[in-house]
Amino acid sequence: MKQTNFYITAGDTTFTAVFADNSSADAFRNLLVGAPLTISMKDYGNFEKVGEIGQTLPTNDEQITTEPGDVILYLGSSITIYYDTNSWNFTRLGKIENATKDGLLSALGKGNVTVTFSLSKPQ
Repeated sequence: MKQTNFYITAGDTTFTAVFADNSSADAFRNLLVGAPLTISMKDYGNFEKVGEIGQTLPTNDEQITTEPGDVILYLGSSITIYYDTNSWNFTRLGKIENATKDGLLSALGKGNVTVTFSLSKPQ
C-alpha cells in the first residue's frame, strides 16, 4: 500500500501533507524513500516559495488555481509551496492539511528558507 502522507519541515514547524494521485506524486514519493530531501527555497511573486529538486520528475500539468498549502511541481524540476493563489498549468504533488496563508508565512518567513520533505515525521 502506498504511503499517502509526507511531511514538510521549516525551522521548528512540521506540516503534514497528502500526496496527489498522479505519476508525478508517485515519483516524488519514490524520491523520498531513499532519504529526506532538503531544499533551499526562495520567495517568488509574493505567493510561493520555490526551489530546485535536483532532478526532473514526470509532469501531469493541468490548469490549476492554487490555494495556500498546495505543493506543486513546476517545469518538472522545481517544487513550490503556495501560500497564496495563482493560476497556471501546474502538476500537483500534494496538499498541506489545514494550511492557511498566515500559518505558512509564519513558518516559511520572508526571503530564503531551508525546507525538508520526508516520509517520516521528524521527532
